[in-house]
Amino acid sequence: MSRTTSSQISFADWELMRQGLVLEPLLQAISDLLDDHEELVAKIRDDLRRGLKKPDTGRSGLAPQEVLRSLILMRVKNWDYRELRERIADGYTLRLFTGFRCRPVPQHNAFHRAFVRLTPATLRTINDLVVKAAVDLGLEDGTKLRIDTTVVQTDIHYPTDSTLLWDLVRVLSRLLGRLGELLGQRIKGFRYRTRAARRRMQALQRMSATQRLGQQTAKYRELISIAEQVVACARSTLQESNARGRGLFCDLAIAGLRHEIGHYCRLADRVIGQARRRVIDGEQVPTAEKIFSIFEPHTDLIKRGKVRTPVEFGHKVLLAESARGLITQYQVLEGNPPDEQHVGRSLQRHKRAFGRVPELYGADRGFFSERNLTLCEHSGVKVVCIPQSGGKRAPEREAYEKARAFKQGQRFRAGIEGRISVLFRGRGMKRCLAEGIERFELLVGAAVLANNLMRIASLLIERSHRYRRAA
Repeated sequence: MSRTTSSQISFADWELMRQGLVLEPLLQAISDLLDDHEELVAKIRDDLRRGLKKPDTGRSGLAPQEVLRSLILMRVKNWDYRELRERIADGYTLRLFTGFRCRPVPQHNAFHRAFVRLTPATLRTINDLVVKAAVDLGLEDGTKLRIDTTVVQTDIHYPTDSTLLWDLVRVLSRLLGRLGELLGQRIKGFRYRTRAARRRMQALQRMSATQRLGQQTAKYRELISIAEQVVACARSTLQESNARGRGLFCDLAIAGLRHEIGHYCRLADRVIGQARRRVIDGEQVPTAEKIFSIFEPHTDLIKRGKVRTPVEFGHKVLLAESARGLITQYQVLEGNPPDEQHVGRSLQRHKRAFGRVPELYGADRGFFSERNLTLCEHSGVKVVCIPQSGGKRAPEREAYEKARAFKQGQRFRAGIEGRISVLFRGRGMKRCLAEGIERFELLVGAAVLANNLMRIASLLIERSHRYRRAA
């Protein structure tokens, strides 16, 4: 993937450097921090070399430092791949930041191929190293901690049984049609049923509440029957002998299509099963057994009691922030676990990072439990700012929550809501457009990394301004 760690400076680079072109202060501070910590680039290099038989030979790709800096720039500016490539190619200051200088900038798909080789574990390690660098620089001491959970959406439409069945029919029909074209012959027993499935799906979508009582079950039976016919045809095609096309590339394409058809056939059993259980059998299907998208099957249904968004589809993400705006902990959670179970783990992670527990621990009422209060007090937390959830407060508890220290702690806790808003609006973490749970975690890790680097850069700039004013 990459053979070089740094590129040779050309005469054009020397001329532009002679003219005094510089980065904006924020990007310059981030660049200086990355230059001072080569271990961050080493982690990226390990991922780029992973799986390659001869990583030191062959065509040169993106260098590790170019991959890391481009990923940071992409999340700092909240650009997509095409805009990232165009912006870097158009401006020398961004070329200077990313390390391309006057060399040609690769196409947008080269950035995509490099970024998807990174692992969530690598970005988590890099984030831990960045937080450690902030502690070593004296920018953070870990005396305060606030935590909260939010939901990052996956890129799916609102799921209903009818639309899931329709997705299944149209995708399998499209794949079987492509397979027949590559084989150069008509697939035995295959009929395009997309039009029939779409009509029944639309009829179910247009039904009123009164019409559903008498007509819904019959329409669903027809739609399920169509889906079962398409899936049966797909399975019979896969069970036949491994047919070959016209050449090596055609054979590779056929193998890829067969693998993809098998993947959607396995998802079809869950989609058809849950539709039959819920609509025809009248069974209440547990949330853990449901599938909400055949394109993003890892999607969870999240209910947080929000009035505007009673149901969300994606993944719950735990965030823990320090007093200076650094996200010291993040985790993509599985399912919809209660918030109160994360208090003990967050204290343990904070103690590993800073060597001690925080003096102030702030969270909303969703994290409240008597066990958590006792755990924080026994761990050495001086001010535990978690409001009581439900029930009548005892006089001692009511007095404690009216105390000045508790109210100040709650005002500090509210700051994490602003941090979540910044991650959503400014770092692209509101909705993950990438496919798969691993790339979902990569998005969250990259957004957190960009946030931490920007906060460290801002704190370094503020400190230098204070020193200059004092001088």
